Amino acid sequence: MYALLPLAGVGAGLVGSVAGLASLISYPVLLAIGLPPVTANVTNSVSLVFSSAGSIAGSRPELAGRAARLRRLAVAAVAGGVTGSALLLLAPAETFEVVVPWLIAGASLAILLPRRPADAEPHRHHGWFLAGGVALVGVYGGYFGAAAGIVLLALLLALTPATFAQGSAEKNVLLGAANAVAALAFALFGPVHWLAVLPLGVGLFIGGRLGPVVIRRSPPAALRGVIAALGLGLAVHLGWQAYR
Repeated sequence: MYALLPLAGVGAGLVGSVAGLASLISYPVLLAIGLPPVTANVTNSVSLVFSSAGSIAGSRPELAGRAARLRRLAVAAVAGGVTGSALLLLAPAETFEVVVPWLIAGASLAILLPRRPADAEPHRHHGWFLAGGVALVGVYGGYFGAAAGIVLLALLLALTPATFAQGSAEKNVLLGAANAVAALAFALFGPVHWLAVLPLGVGLFIGGRLGPVVIRRSPPAALRGVIAALGLGLAVHLGWQAYR
């Protein structure tokens, strides 16, 4: 079963880079090789650092000139990631399960909202409101994590003038920062299964690196539709599990 981890990682990294849904593939694979849920969760979080690294390496054109703003937002994302990872180690994620489906469904629908043309007057950057939103997504990503990329992408597209490709690249940077801190906490204090991290991480890096290429060559409207459909499908699935 371990031999399947690199291939699963490529698929998860690609889906994660494009749609923010890497865990939809990587987490079940870790469960399938026999890891208990908490071990699979923290092992997945550590492995996803490789996906973020690949995505960021492939997104340099979209990230050009955005370093200063991303540094400020990364502080908020990291603070959220620290809080979320601490909550996960101290309290069960089941307490959040009834809210998550609605959060994912709302974010998925928000991604479908029409954007202003690229040459239109840019939106105001909503300052502290945007930073607060990024911090909350960081908490969510560190604590529960399902479709955190969709939630963050919807936030960035709503509150900044970024194009879809730029918003996706920024999403990967901010989630990568939050996840890196959560991964460090898990590496120090959590039951990480290190034998699974390397093969899965190699695949995640390759898939993450391919994601920006796919985004550049695909129509943004089609990508928004695919991401929204995947997010709504996940929301229905999680809602069924939470409310049945």
